[in-house]
Amino acid sequence: MDRRSLGKGLGEMAALGFLALLAIGCGDSGPSAERIAAGRELYLTTCAVCHGPDAKGIMTLGKDLHDNEFVKSLSDDELVAFLAEGRPATHPLNQRHVAMPPRGGNPSLSDEELGLIADYLRSIQPGSL
Repeated sequence: MDRRSLGKGLGEMAALGFLALLAIGCGDSGPSAERIAAGRELYLTTCAVCHGPDAKGIMTLGKDLHDNEFVKSLSDDELVAFLAEGRPATHPLNQRHVAMPPRGGNPSLSDEELGLIADYLRSIQPGSL
């Protein structure tokens, strides 16, 4: 093998190594655009009645979900569990005193679908993209 071939081979190996490290360093880039879009569709058919189609809230019903400290404070699993459980009107943290029904009032929503809604909610938090 001559020097030129060896140099070319080493350069290709270095480039591949760099790309592999770049991919590892980037880690999980969050939910895909498809998951967010699917979550938005589920949100619109389940949550928008109280939180509005733009998720900005409806004054006497649901809170604004943009830049929402509660949403941001929960892990993904905790957010899905919260959506599954809901919050009664009498709960001390329920400031609107309007019940948030379990699964947004749609008992047929699966945990996977609630996860899609959670992905959408994460996507509308500042700095999420």
